[in-house]
Amino acid sequence: MTEVREPHTVAVVGAGAAGTLTAVQLCETATRRRTPLGLVLVDPAPEAGRGTAYATRDPRHRLNVPAGGMSCYPDDPGHFTRWLCRHGEPSVTAADFATRYRYGAYLADTLAQAIVRSQGTATVRRLRTRAESCTGTPDGLELRLADGGHLAVDSAVLATGPAAPSASWAPPALRTSARFVAAPWATGALDGPLSDTADVLLVGTGLTAVDLALTLDRPGRTVHALSRSGLLPQPHALTPAGPMGAPDGLDDTSLGRLRRAVYRHISRSVRTHGDWRPALDSLRPHTARLWESLTPEDRAEFLAREGALWNTHRHRMAPATAESVTRARTARRLTVHTGAVTDAVEHDGSLLVTLSNGLTLHVGWVIDCTGPGRRFDDPLWRSLFASGAAVPGPLGMGVSTRDGRLLDSKGRADRPLFTLGAPRRGELWETTAIPEIRVQAAALAAQLLAPLTGRAGRSRPSRRPVDGHGLALSTHAEAAAAYRSGLNRVLKVRAGAEDAFARAVALDPGFALGHAALALLGHECGAAVDVPRALADAQRSAREHADERERSFVDVVTRRVHGDDGDTALVRHLDAYPADALALAAAVPTIAFSGVTDLDDDHALRLVERTSPAYDGHWFHTSLLAFLRQEQGRLHEAGELAHRALALEPASGHAVHALAHVHYESGVHEAGRDWLDGWVSGQGRGAVHRAHFSWHIALHELALDDPAAVRRRWFAQLAPGRVVSGVRALVDSGSLLWRARLSDSWRGELPAGDVLDTVARDVLERPATAFTALHAAVALAAAGDLAALQRLRDHAAGADEVQREVIVPLCEAFAAVVEERFQDAVRGLDAVLPVLRRVGGSAAQREVVEETLLYALVSAGRCDAARRLLDARLERKEAPRDRRMRAGLPA
Repeated sequence: MTEVREPHTVAVVGAGAAGTLTAVQLCETATRRRTPLGLVLVDPAPEAGRGTAYATRDPRHRLNVPAGGMSCYPDDPGHFTRWLCRHGEPSVTAADFATRYRYGAYLADTLAQAIVRSQGTATVRRLRTRAESCTGTPDGLELRLADGGHLAVDSAVLATGPAAPSASWAPPALRTSARFVAAPWATGALDGPLSDTADVLLVGTGLTAVDLALTLDRPGRTVHALSRSGLLPQPHALTPAGPMGAPDGLDDTSLGRLRRAVYRHISRSVRTHGDWRPALDSLRPHTARLWESLTPEDRAEFLAREGALWNTHRHRMAPATAESVTRARTARRLTVHTGAVTDAVEHDGSLLVTLSNGLTLHVGWVIDCTGPGRRFDDPLWRSLFASGAAVPGPLGMGVSTRDGRLLDSKGRADRPLFTLGAPRRGELWETTAIPEIRVQAAALAAQLLAPLTGRAGRSRPSRRPVDGHGLALSTHAEAAAAYRSGLNRVLKVRAGAEDAFARAVALDPGFALGHAALALLGHECGAAVDVPRALADAQRSAREHADERERSFVDVVTRRVHGDDGDTALVRHLDAYPADALALAAAVPTIAFSGVTDLDDDHALRLVERTSPAYDGHWFHTSLLAFLRQEQGRLHEAGELAHRALALEPASGHAVHALAHVHYESGVHEAGRDWLDGWVSGQGRGAVHRAHFSWHIALHELALDDPAAVRRRWFAQLAPGRVVSGVRALVDSGSLLWRARLSDSWRGELPAGDVLDTVARDVLERPATAFTALHAAVALAAAGDLAALQRLRDHAAGADEVQREVIVPLCEAFAAVVEERFQDAVRGLDAVLPVLRRVGGSAAQREVVEETLLYALVSAGRCDAARRLLDARLERKEAPRDRRMRAGLPA
């Protein structure tokens, strides 16, 4: 009985890596576009994702690409690394090599997550059987299955993986021997070699042979590995060198000239980096184009002359694998031979194998490790070749395709029949690794679903919903309502913005602005968001369904996350779209965001004033203006603006924040403390940064020289773990402890370690922004963690310009304070103060550096300089603590 299909149905034949990546992209693309889709995975394997490559449970079998290159998503390279961190390997890095079995679990889990997210849009089924033939029908295709069933589909993707080895090299007597293992990855294939200690011959010296050599290695056994080249794969470098650009001369289609250009490029890499690997890796993005440009004769010559050399240098071993191989060879448990098998006879329950180099080996087993064959010989591909629906690819490798669509015997690509990965080897050459397959999978998903989007998928309504300021949103009404709720909470500095934005993208996974808002909150506010994933979703959605303003905002967030001139992009965006309130909130350094770091107060003020006509006295805009006025020192005007905003919206956290600064900078400490304390315990209960308002109250208490009140406040409202955690604990709790210690306002042990325990190690030692880096340096200094302070300094040295020029010397100065090298600390802090504004944040937050300088001056015995600094501070604002410190200085 033939199954009836509805809606558009795609069959993916094969559920290994290629099929899984294709299914993931189909599910997620259909979900973003709200395109109804039926997806059928056809594969007899018990679990999707593993295929042959990732089913091995041997922990010695590692990926031959670092984790940073194995993401399922071409636009989110860190996805696999983050998955490992969430699944029991928190210290893993992008440079580590995971086990193959672990990667299979990652593929399966990623597919499962994609299926869950696609519910309501895509219907996914697994058929635990094989497809044995595929024929065209007037409406699409029909697959005949091994279990006797038939499956009607609109299109199919043949993700069958590499062709099986043919063992044509083996003498007939060997092929029929029970001691010959033709398919070593088949279930139970290695039971014989694993059950004894007889010597083994592996025919082939590639990555398969390396894995089997490790599995079969044991005392008393010699594993022989044989190939015509006698070359094992090269190892990856323990410490990879920096990247190189592609060489000149790649546009020359002559193999001879191309060969010379590549060898010159490799020589240059060795001279520059002491390593050939960066040169070879730089060719990867160009390999398919270069292969396509060669004539069939040049391709054949390349395979004959350089094929083995290319494969052993291009497809490398993990360093740990290479070390194990070296140990086995040193102990003579692994021996590599150059040559071929010329004869094999059974003798007394073993094999006598004669090699072309004259050697005769006495082994218990011969295992075929020659790797994939050139031609596909399973029933499905045989039927396609026999009917003319498919033809062999160039040089007989794989099949012929046009952009992944199968070409028939007449050179036409008429049928909706596609493939990716190994079957395209003749066409692309390098097409069997995850970095290439994932790109092909994404392209296939877009190609398959493109004709459906306008017909059955999402379409832009004639009248789009708007945000709270009249800007159109490329989504439906329900998602727009959730987005407006999130935006309103951001503008008020209220809790729940992250949840509201998450609800918006759950309602519409193709809503670019919702994903971008989540990425922004995660990057700059420490929200619990997978920032790279949210950013990748925003970019995908923006390409497919967004207007110019939304695409511009996604670009702004992308640049800010990547440290790629995000400030300039943000200012340019606001010039074009002044009513974009979320962009304006991110641009102005306030309680929620660090702001545009290279704008001084006057420039920031002009930015807010320039956008004023778009808001017409709105409380949010008035609140920002109040904050900037106080940063200018126009405290009276700032106070009036803050009160005006609060009259319109009593929950405006920005207005409250501005007024808190007015009170602090005016030296109105008692009244400021009491007013803010009342707001925090009342209207401010729902504030997302409630701890920051408590920090402001504690600043008043510090200035009033009330150590007991500071301690009570810290333990009641700022203690990490119980009431505050993450970046907020770093910025507020950590800095308060350090300031209390500097002014001798904290008796006993400083609980700085509690702060560090609630902050992710990446945030402390590899912060994304200079503002976070400043507070990480403060907290690490408070804890006396010099090693982590050095790691933070090293990270900043390779980060954006502000971190390089401000955070690096700041870390050095804080380290000098911890080591009591106070003269060095004074010099460093003095040099940093004039440029400190570039890290963002408020003057009250940056004041921690000035207070550290004051402490260093007193500790260095430079009392005159300390007195001058205290006089300047007291001239700015009254503070009993500063009076007490000045009075305590020796004459």
